[in-house]
Amino acid sequence: MTAGAEAGGPLAGIRVVEFAAQGPGPFCGMLLADLGAEVTLIERAGDGGESARFGRSAIFHRGKRSIILDLKRPEDVHTALRLVARSDALIEGMRPGVMERLGLGPDICLARNPALVYGRVTGWGQDGPLAQSAGHDINYIGLSGALWYASPPGEPPVVPATLIGDVGGGALYLAVGILAGLLHARAGGAGQVVDAAIVDGSAHMLNLLFAVRSMGELASKRGQSAIDGAHWWGSYRCADGLFITVGSIEPKFYGELLSRLGLTGELRAEDQNNENTWERGRELFAATFATKTREEWRRLLEGTDSCFAPVLNLDEAAAHPHNAARSVFVEMDGMLQAAPAPRLSGHTRRMPGRVPARGEHQEAILAEIACSAEPIG
Repeated sequence: MTAGAEAGGPLAGIRVVEFAAQGPGPFCGMLLADLGAEVTLIERAGDGGESARFGRSAIFHRGKRSIILDLKRPEDVHTALRLVARSDALIEGMRPGVMERLGLGPDICLARNPALVYGRVTGWGQDGPLAQSAGHDINYIGLSGALWYASPPGEPPVVPATLIGDVGGGALYLAVGILAGLLHARAGGAGQVVDAAIVDGSAHMLNLLFAVRSMGELASKRGQSAIDGAHWWGSYRCADGLFITVGSIEPKFYGELLSRLGLTGELRAEDQNNENTWERGRELFAATFATKTREEWRRLLEGTDSCFAPVLNLDEAAAHPHNAARSVFVEMDGMLQAAPAPRLSGHTRRMPGRVPARGEHQEAILAEIACSAEPIG
């Protein structure tokens, strides 16, 4: 953080209205709130959806304001439209057509607020043959190709739940689209609709792999490329049943790893990219890592250029000296959670806001609307 850093966050003054949903929409709203935006969450009447399910553990609602509206009632739809009229951006994650049926579709909202950035996040997108089909993270990244290299050859692909699709391909692309739309609107352009489809975003993230593929270094068949076949890229079981990771792609790092593992007599650094050595290399690495505990390997390899890290659970990750030094994780209201990211040198780093109770800001928000010049109807 630099001297003279501002408080409040880089998005201070930006107003966002978020319609309660699952997964990527709430995460995007949390990210914008973490960065200083004023996010007003319109919660569902009745069962309360995700907020009622998670209660005060709904970390994805931290830092937001909460109001409960029954969008089947015309008067509550009018209230939502008045919120839209005084907002810079909108977030919704319904199936295509739902917001239109509620009377809150893009045409109506942009007519009320021409500079609005209307953010929509779905799995399959607003159009296409699958647009109306149900699905979840694992389905979207399966179709986009992002799941293909996720596990060793011959094993069912397994990825960290929700991270590649809901968060990476959905929430983060929605956030980028909203911020791009806000910049355009602030420069005098019109508002617009952001169609953030998880299948699109997770496919877009593959462009680095497409670049490698175009160079002939990525095979479509599993186990024949560095990222899913080489012994120097992967995870291994230790003597205590825990796991470590290595990723020594560059020759000098691979050479250091061999030296520290005591394998320079068994494997030659110059044969690193010889696919004929990979199976033997995996066997040697597996046997070697199985001789010590994860902690013993951590003491030997961590902080070196071997490209090493232990595989930690959430509590271990929070307690790790590197993460602790950077305050990567914090505990708020008795809940462990990751602190806001990224960090900006011109702004004081914000700590997470608290998770609101359902409808906690009902009266305050309704009073603000009553005082606004935006007409009803």
